[in-house]
Formats: sequence, structure tokens, C-alpha cells
Amino acid sequence: MRVLLFTDTYADVNGPSRFIGNIADQAVETGRDLRVFTSTRLPHKTRRNVTNFEPLFAMKMPRYDTLDLAIPPLTRMLREVDRVRPDVIHISTPGPVGVVGLIASRMMRCPVVGVYHTDFPAYIDRLFDDHVLTQTCSHAMRMFYRTFRAIFTRSEDYAASLERMGIERGRLTRLLPGIDLTDFNPGYRDPSIWDRLPAAAGPGGSHREARRGDPVRVLYCGRVSVEKNLPMLTRVWKGVQERLGATGSRAELVIVGDGPYRPEMEKELSGWNTRFVGFRHGHELSTIYASSDMFVFPSVTDTLGQVVMESQASGLPVLVTDQGGPKEVVTHRQTGLVLGAGEIGPWIDAICGLVADGERRRSMGSAAVEIMARRSIAASFDHFWSVHEKVYAAT
Repeated sequence: MRVLLFTDTYADVNGPSRFIGNIADQAVETGRDLRVFTSTRLPHKTRRNVTNFEPLFAMKMPRYDTLDLAIPPLTRMLREVDRVRPDVIHISTPGPVGVVGLIASRMMRCPVVGVYHTDFPAYIDRLFDDHVLTQTCSHAMRMFYRTFRAIFTRSEDYAASLERMGIERGRLTRLLPGIDLTDFNPGYRDPSIWDRLPAAAGPGGSHREARRGDPVRVLYCGRVSVEKNLPMLTRVWKGVQERLGATGSRAELVIVGDGPYRPEMEKELSGWNTRFVGFRHGHELSTIYASSDMFVFPSVTDTLGQVVMESQASGLPVLVTDQGGPKEVVTHRQTGLVLGAGEIGPWIDAICGLVADGERRRSMGSAAVEIMARRSIAASFDHFWSVHEKVYAAT
């Protein structure tokens, strides 16, 4: 069986792009014929089973200058599809490259499988606060996915969301979550990493000159944008710092990533022991994870939250909201805490409690490593491939 995957997000810095790279590697390692087509002008890792088609046109995504909107070369891509002759087409994103995948499926008369990685209607709602625009996006998603034989969801929460959008439950399968455990584990811990990264600004806005004993490091990794609920985290962190200031405890918020909310967040948290380090990759990112002390992820729009799994695999207790997919990969009170999405007080209490209790942090982190050991990318890819095999067998 030959599967041809179409994606708009191969070169982006996010969970879906890392997942696609991981399964492309798994295909090579296991001898499965998976090929990936994308179209981007952004720098990206070259893989032998990934083909990048130079875009006809590309521009920065509105409100996301770290992301590209690329128009792929339709004719060249379809000509290559005809040469590859896929048995199943997989569409990873409902963007311009995904549309080419739909056209190719009709041209080749082969079944389509897809994945609902991103809750676009929720993003539109958070970014634009426009009910009509949100409903229009929901309708567009329903139309895009209507001919798919099978649709992977990243969580049960979003399976229900897709049902409400009008997609039949019988076509939905929760994709077994998994990450590359060789890239994320406690073995990467190296506290000296903090001396090599931009410093945090302490009270009064001045950067810390001398180390007075390492603070407890509270990590966030992901897009720095409002749909990740970061305005709430900004308010929470100020409350945390005010409370810790009265006890003499020290904690530092580390923000890995970039996005449209970063300038405002940096301004708001100037002088509040917050370190913004931008995008980080590879070994350095793995080291930042393993060298932190806990992970916070206040998003209410994520279908899974791959960073939540990566942080647990690295030995960190995690704090997530009770909305969206991340709560499904956290064992409440064992590997982390699931908290109300808009309840600032409980978030302040939880962070301060874990800052003060190193033994509990380490216990939860150890439990997280043990549980994540059962969520390998190899098992996830086997499940991914088996669903495509069933679809192919039924044609």
C-alpha cells in the first residue's frame, strides 16, 4: 500500500509538523511506503520521502507573521501524483496543499483519510471574536471533510466537537497519541543551559546579574498568541510572583516560542521574572524541557497538545485546562493537574504549591515519565498505518 500525505505545515514550528516529521521517519524505518507532499519557502529538514514544491506565491499569515500562507503549484503537484500512483491519500491540513490533495484524490479515484489537528473555528473565535466568521469557518470545515473515509481526531473531546460540526461519529477514530521518546526524556537535563539563554528580568525590570540559588523554572512552550489563553497566564503569573514575594520563594517563567502576542506579553511581564527565549529546536529544546521544573499550558483550543506529552516525557509535572485535548494525556494529581480554564485563583494556588513542594514535583515528574513511556511514536504510527490499511482494503 502506498500512502501520499499532503500537508501545509511541514516546516512550521508546532506539534502537527513534528508529528508529520516523526511518522515520515517511522515509515522509512519500518519499510512502509509513505510519501509527504508539501509546499513551503520556510527552512525545513530534508527527508528522502518528503517532497517540497516551491510555492507559486507565499505571504505571512494574517495575525501570524511566524507562519506562511503558501499557494502550491497545482499542475506540477498533480503531475507528480500521477507518477506516484497512491492507493490512499492522507490530508493533514485543510489549507491550499490540502485542497490539492482533495483534487488529486478525485483525479486518482482513491480514498481519502485525514486528521483534525487544529480547531480552526475556535482559533477564529479567539482571534476575531466574530460569531458569523466562526460559523462560516465551521461550515467550511464540514464541507472540507465531508468526503473523507476516515478522520483521525487527537482526542475524544474533539471527536465530540466534530460531531457537533455535523461529521458522523462512524468516520472518526482517535489517533493513538505518541512522541519520539529519544528526543524527550530526563537524560537531557543540564542546568547550565540557563546560562546560555537570554536572562529573565526581575522585579524592577533589571536583569538578574548574580545567581542567588536557582529559581524554580516554570515552562511554557508553543505559539505566543491569544488563542493559547496566554493573557490569562500573564495575569496568573503576576499573582504567583506577588504571593512568592511574600514568602521568599523564587520562580521564573520561561516562554519558548514566538507569535503575535509576544510583544504585549513581554511588556506586561517586564520585571516579573519572565524569560522569553524565542523558538528553540533539536537538542537545545530537549535540554530546556528536561532542565525545567514544571510545565504550564493554559490553552483551551488545542486538539491534543503535543508539548504536554513532550514535557511529561522529560520529567515535568504539567498544568493544563479542563477544555480541549491536553487533559486527556494528563493523569490528574498523578502526572499533573487539570484546572478550570478561566479560574485564575486555582492556577495561582497550584503553581505556588508546586514551587514550594519539590518532592511533589519530582514525584509527579517520575510518574509522568513512566506513563509517557507507553506512548511511543512507533505505536502511534502503527495505529495510523492500520487505519489506512482498513480504508484501502474496503475500496
